[in-house]
Amino acid sequence: MKKKVLVALLAGAMVMSMTACGAKKDDAPAASAAAEETAEAGEEKEEAAEAPEASGELIKVGIINNDPSESGYRTANVADFEKTFTEENGYEVVEKFYSLKNDEQIAAAQNMIQEGIDYLLLSAAETTGWDTVLKDAQDNGIDVILFDRTIDASEDLYVASVVSDMAKEGETAVGWLADQGLDEYKVIHIQGVMGSSAQIGRSGALTSKADAEANWTIVEEQTAEWNAEKAQQIVEAVIARGDEFNVIYAENDDMAKGAVAALDAHNISHGVDGDVVVMGFDCNKWALQELLDGNWNYDGQCNPFQAGTIDGIIKDLMAGNVPAEKTVIMEEKGFDASSITEDDVNTYGI
Repeated sequence: MKKKVLVALLAGAMVMSMTACGAKKDDAPAASAAAEETAEAGEEKEEAAEAPEASGELIKVGIINNDPSESGYRTANVADFEKTFTEENGYEVVEKFYSLKNDEQIAAAQNMIQEGIDYLLLSAAETTGWDTVLKDAQDNGIDVILFDRTIDASEDLYVASVVSDMAKEGETAVGWLADQGLDEYKVIHIQGVMGSSAQIGRSGALTSKADAEANWTIVEEQTAEWNAEKAQQIVEAVIARGDEFNVIYAENDDMAKGAVAALDAHNISHGVDGDVVVMGFDCNKWALQELLDGNWNYDGQCNPFQAGTIDGIIKDLMAGNVPAEKTVIMEEKGFDASSITEDDVNTYGI
């Protein structure tokens, strides 16, 4: 159906070269082997003749992503894909499906496989449950490229992965928090969608630190599923109970925003020189502005612009080139309210 079969052409060139040079009797076995290889590749040659790069056909892709309304990060991520995977750039998007539910994503992926796409681009809601989908895609000659989120599956089942290092994001954030030198760390931990690689990575670093340090306490730990209103409710409940806390560790900017709304409603100071340290992730432009204004303390970058890298990988594969790296990690860093600049806001804000 597509791509990557230069073997037949190379084998044919080998036979022609030997004939032109007047192959000796001793060369016959090599020539025979090359001819046999050519015959065995015949079926692949027929498939190659139908490849989009040879025929001018559009490359058919299916896109599985999380809900664009999930966060500012996701909105930017979806827009990046819509800008890249267009007919003008050589693509037909056969289907795109958005959901925060793993089972819905899996069902949509199976439908796309049946529709006969060339590439399945996947940002999984959860890390598990994808083996059957990946094997079915492979059996149908469909290459899978992961983006944004990792999954628990053998690397043999997908051709490339363009992702953030969520564990490193968490480690960078928790390392920054530890460097603040608080006498006690009393943390409200607001988690993202449970089971997602973003949640696992960002939660793991904080959990490990709290387990290892006597002066670190998780006062409250709940998922707000990336949602600002749910995050606000979680913090409101902690305040109503009268529990002491001095850190909000929210696993995305929207949840940090909701948490701050609860603090403001109760006149609890936060940010630079405030009573509560506020931490978020994703680096929405408005969130970085909160750092610049001193209302938040830290924001961890999560780079949503993966589509261009994926486009390059697909074009390489169509040309018969194996990607230099199986996994591409997006470059990311964290921002501190004490050092962020207006240029940082404009450059890195999404």
